[in-house]
Formats: sequence, C-alpha cells, structure tokens
Amino acid sequence: MLDYNLPMRRVYLDHAASTPCDPRVLEVMRPYFSGQSGNASSPHHQGRQARKAIEQAREELAALIGAQPSEIIFTGSASESNNQAIFSKLRSLKPAGGHVIASAIEHHSVLGPLAQLEKEAFRVSYVKPSSDGIVSCDSIKAARAADTVLVCLVHANNEIGTVQPVDEIGRWCRCEGISFLVDATQTLGHLPVIVKEIGCDFLSLSAHKFYGPQGVGALYARGGDCLSLILGGDQERGRRAGTQNTAGIAGLGEAVRLCKNQMLKDAQREISLRDRIIDFVLKEIPSAVLNGHPQKRLPNNAHFSFEGINGEDLVTALDLAGVAVSMGSACAWGRRAPSHVLKAIGLIDSLALGSLRVSTGRWTTDEDITCFLGQLKSCKNRLSDS
Repeated sequence: MLDYNLPMRRVYLDHAASTPCDPRVLEVMRPYFSGQSGNASSPHHQGRQARKAIEQAREELAALIGAQPSEIIFTGSASESNNQAIFSKLRSLKPAGGHVIASAIEHHSVLGPLAQLEKEAFRVSYVKPSSDGIVSCDSIKAARAADTVLVCLVHANNEIGTVQPVDEIGRWCRCEGISFLVDATQTLGHLPVIVKEIGCDFLSLSAHKFYGPQGVGALYARGGDCLSLILGGDQERGRRAGTQNTAGIAGLGEAVRLCKNQMLKDAQREISLRDRIIDFVLKEIPSAVLNGHPQKRLPNNAHFSFEGINGEDLVTALDLAGVAVSMGSACAWGRRAPSHVLKAIGLIDSLALGSLRVSTGRWTTDEDITCFLGQLKSCKNRLSDS
C-alpha cells in the first residue's frame, strides 16, 4: 500500500508547468489587493494609480521584447493570447478562408482553435519535426499553399524543450507576406526573445512561467492590430474587454524587470544543473532515452523516456518521495494516452507513456538535484521490480 504521508523535504522540479512567484513580485502586487485597489478605467486618483501600474508593466514588457507599448495586449493567459491571435487573424478573412501551417508539436491552446477553424472555412497542414524535435524551415516551406495566411510555431516545446529556428522561419514568412504566430511561453524570461529578430506578427506569453503570478498573460500584436475575443468594454484599447487584473499585470511587469537583470545568470546556472541531470540519467539508468535536441533545448529542461516504466506511476512515486516532476504538459495530465509531441518525434507508445520531464528553476540547488537523482534511481528500480 502506498504511504501518502508526504516527507518534510520537498523538491520542486516542475518549473515548466509553473514557476513560484518571486517574493519581490509579490511585494509589488500587494498594494493593488487593498489600499490601491482602484479600477484602471476610473477617473479618480485610485484609478489613475492602477492605470499607471498597468502602463509601466506594458512598457517593461515592450522594452524586453523590442516592441512598442501600444503593441502589447494584456490577457488572462498564454492560451487566451494564442486563441486571440488565431481567431483574430483567421476570422477576419472569412468567408474566404485560407490555409494555415502549424507544427505537430504545438500546445493545445494552438491546436484547439485550429481544429475549430478546420470545421469552418480553413485548411491546416501539420508539419512534423525531426526525431530530435526540430521543425525545419524547409518543412514549413514545403507545406505552403497559394493561400497560406498564417504559420504557428512554438518557440520552445513545453514538453521536450527543443528550441525552434524561429528567426529563420520568421524571415521567410516576412518575405512571403505570411503572418507568423510564435508561442514564447517557455522561452520568455529564460532566453532572449526579440520580436523584430524573430519577425513574428504575434507572440504569446504567460507570467507564471517566469516567476510572475498565475492568471495573467500577454499578446504582442505587430502594429497593435488585433480583434478582441471578449466584447463589452474598451479596455486594452478595445482589444480585450473587462476590468484589467491590475495586481497581476503589475506583477508581470516586475517579473519582466527581474528577468531582464538576471536571465543570463539564471540560464548559465540552470544549464549546469540540467546537464548534470542528463549525464547522470543516461549513465546510471540503462533504459533511459533523452527526448529532444541534446543542445538546442531550454536551459532548464531535461525530458526522458524509460522502457518498461509507466510514467504516471514514476511521477506518483517521486511525489511520494518528496520530488515534484511531471510527464509533460500539465494540461494533458490524466489523459492516459501517448503525448502528441512524443508521437510526432517518432516514439513508440511504450516509450511515450514512460516519459518524465524535469525542469529546474531560479532557486533549485545542487542538493535538490542530488536528492532527485537518488530518488529517481530508487523509484525506477522499485517500479521495474514490481
């Protein structure tokens, strides 16, 4: 029988799902929950203070990605941002319809809207990556049709961590007059993300992936041109109705400021921890397979498959041992089906179902990694023997 009395020591290695909110971010947010709780659309002092905080955050984010503040739309999540970009672009073309290219390893917040639009007037081509998770520019070019209007590509995959050649694909899209949506949820705050270098028309992000609060995201729309998904108010220059989440947006702005100052330092330390994990697992666990490109990957991501092991059982065993990890996307937990990402890179079902994602963060220590590696080997051996 499993012992559900969890140990006192907890090691958190699921930062790809959500990062802890930085205490400095919480301090910036705190006033907007009580003393400065005005509505940013109100004309009085409290309203002006809220509006000022929102615009400061807009300027911080715009500066980080090389955009204009007027091109930033605050949303509730990266998923909402992806939906808004896709529906804004494609439904503006109805009833003519058109063709869309997307990678087969996109997040569900891209795949879902595209599936809906396929029921309407649009066609979608899903481009498969190589076995190491890279979507080549040549494969995007080969999928092009005469009426291609949009390319969707995740900057770095949320499961296997592979970083895509978005700059090259963005240049091609710009030359061809095709709009380009980049999901930067996993990269912003961890790697340099400059919209002019990428050449994208839309870029989505979420604050809780870079030590900001949950429940707030943003969408970059080149030139500020974007239709609203939510109607009924003039907030966000008429591009998203509803009272803005002042505390959350202020927290996003502070998280951006902190990342700007320490992103490279964080990445260097996380690469060292990541490589230590990869080296140990591949040497000490014979059945382990590293998923994703060995070098072109997020600084904090290590993703493995284990032959003969059920990934959900391994995640549960590690949780009971005090270590929080995942199989992949938190949005897909409990589906008991092979990940579409792992299937797209060619893994057989048994390996896809035996996967484990480990993602470090700003406060991960060497001791945390030592604890995890010891527990991983112990749990894996115990499950293999059972």
